[in-house]
Amino acid sequence: MLSIVIPVFNEVDSLVPLHQELSEVAAAHSYEMEIILVDDGSTDSSWATICRLAAEDSRVFGLRFRRNFGKAAALSAGFAQSQGQFIITMDADLQDDPHEIPRLLAKQNEANLDLVSGWKRVRHDPWHKVFPSRVFNRMVRWLTGVKLHDHNCGMKCYRREVPQELRLYGELYRFVPVLAAARGFRVGETVVHHRPRRFGRSKYGAARFIKGFLDLWTVEFLTRYGRRPQHFFGTIGFFSLLLGFLGILWWMVWPMVPVLAASAGLLLLGVQLLFLGFAAELLVANRPPSLPDYSISERTTSDRSEGELT
Repeated sequence: MLSIVIPVFNEVDSLVPLHQELSEVAAAHSYEMEIILVDDGSTDSSWATICRLAAEDSRVFGLRFRRNFGKAAALSAGFAQSQGQFIITMDADLQDDPHEIPRLLAKQNEANLDLVSGWKRVRHDPWHKVFPSRVFNRMVRWLTGVKLHDHNCGMKCYRREVPQELRLYGELYRFVPVLAAARGFRVGETVVHHRPRRFGRSKYGAARFIKGFLDLWTVEFLTRYGRRPQHFFGTIGFFSLLLGFLGILWWMVWPMVPVLAASAGLLLLGVQLLFLGFAAELLVANRPPSLPDYSISERTTSDRSEGELT
């Protein structure tokens, strides 16, 4: 069975045609399909439309957040409710083409991949959105070594095991392939058709590039040092202590106040970083189970139990 997980934020005009296209794909390829629509605090009538679709089609299941928690939270909630062997994620704005689902599944089967990410080789977006995205993707490829052309494409296909081992929060949904590859999953991509936006407007502004750059360094740190933070802080602290000690030796030969002050500062910084590393190790080792990064206010049906993805 396929689980289609779709975050929704103020996309009331696109929901009915999106549902119609998904139904056409399911019928044409004889897919057993569930459609999970997660309303991420929409302020339009998206939730009313989701409820109507769920009432008319038993394959549709809706969740409504109490407020806007972000796309990562919406994906996590959808994963937790999914019951399919394969999980397809896509955006609700109709720019992702549901008719590309068979292509994603074929690529996954052909290359025996755990995650297939879409690649929008031809994008129908304004240049001020396309150009920063291409620069960002080059940075991700260079820094992480995961050679995908379009890390941020919303259309992806997962084996069920992949989301079980990923925790998404903040805006880390952009780096799902990197996080999955760090866990040893096989990651690949395939070209998908990208369509111009028909309804509404883009939810992303210029600040997204800056946030993405900061998140990229966060992901790099988590994948390399998430379970061994002392290796990061301790290494910097060690070199700081070494420079401070060499500075003290220099001051003993050529007594200069600036040299003494700089050396003392480096020694203090080194000690602080070492203890910061120990504190981080304690946090990692004794981290308690956390609450979900979202709060659900309504469901379209109350008799559906959550899946195994938490």
